[in-house]
Amino acid sequence: MLLPRLALAVDPWNPPGACKAETWNDVEQWREWSSHTPPANARGWAEEKRRYVNNRDVWRVFDRLYIAISGGKVLTLSDCAFGDDMHFYLYERYDEAGEFHVVRTHFYEDNLYALVMRKTGRIYTIPGEPVWSPGRTRFAYAICDLLNGREEMAVLSISDGQPKEEAKVELPCAEGECKLAWESADTVASTCTKVGESDGERKVARLSRRGASWTATSSNR
Repeated sequence: MLLPRLALAVDPWNPPGACKAETWNDVEQWREWSSHTPPANARGWAEEKRRYVNNRDVWRVFDRLYIAISGGKVLTLSDCAFGDDMHFYLYERYDEAGEFHVVRTHFYEDNLYALVMRKTGRIYTIPGEPVWSPGRTRFAYAICDLLNGREEMAVLSISDGQPKEEAKVELPCAEGECKLAWESADTVASTCTKVGESDGERKVARLSRRGASWTATSSNR
């Protein structure tokens, strides 16, 4: 039986700020990195613009993404091309049900989804894209990230203007992405390749809600 508990998603996140090259070695390292992994900023920004073109609360000026917050305030997210803080942002969408903006945040070998609360400007992060239940009362994510040690599925709701984790379970990830789907308003399932299986057998992990509690089960497919 899984009871609600704290998680990283319920703690506000302070995004890394803008950065600059402190020494010429920083420039040389950027040249080395970009020589084999050329940045695709122009293409990414062109695709991103189509997602916010009709939303006057979001705009970009080169490496800075601006998001309007209630009360006439503005949040600025700045890309960084240098050093250990290398990261960049791509706007995904505004989520009406959660009243938050979804911004995908890319690091050198990692990425997360930043949920920017429209009313407060506070940012909360989850490792996978939020998928809402029927009726849009809560959302879930599933992630199979062996590199960063995250193989999990979780269910969250919005309470007092911030995410609240209701349940979380480890996934039997092997390789590839897990597929997440709500089977009903109270059951969410994630399907992924079973660990150690070479014949492609699929493992299904489920979280089912009964009253205020969630139960985790699994099966083969």
